Amino acid sequence: MAVADATLEDTRSSGPYAILVADDDDGCRATLSGWLRERGFTTHRAACGEEAIEIAQSEPIDLAVFDLDMPRMTGLEALQQVRVFHSRLPALLVTAAPTPEVIRQARLAQVYSVLPKPVNPSLLLHMLVRALRGAYPARPAE
Repeated sequence: MAVADATLEDTRSSGPYAILVADDDDGCRATLSGWLRERGFTTHRAACGEEAIEIAQSEPIDLAVFDLDMPRMTGLEALQQVRVFHSRLPALLVTAAPTPEVIRQARLAQVYSVLPKPVNPSLLLHMLVRALRGAYPARPAE
């Protein structure tokens, strides 16, 4: 996607963005991570909320993509825990059921966007780029 490639060139000069992908479905997690790696992102994968929290504590993460429905802890609950130590981390939420209540909860959690499953790669990249640009605006060279 040209928009993602061109836009991200202007937003960060210290290497690729690191994206955390948290989803309990192996196939979805691998697919999302693969799409992002193909676009030059560094990815970290978590199979559950607890693992996502551990990764976010130990690795530099620039944005997180959380599946809403994971065992033991939802994506929103995991995001809430991550925000204890990474308060401004931009996040996207993916769900098979983007109901008005889910969207309301996501807004309250300051999730940048809720994406329906199956995830459209163009929509994912578009929202991811917008979230990154908002969180990490381009700075003039000094």
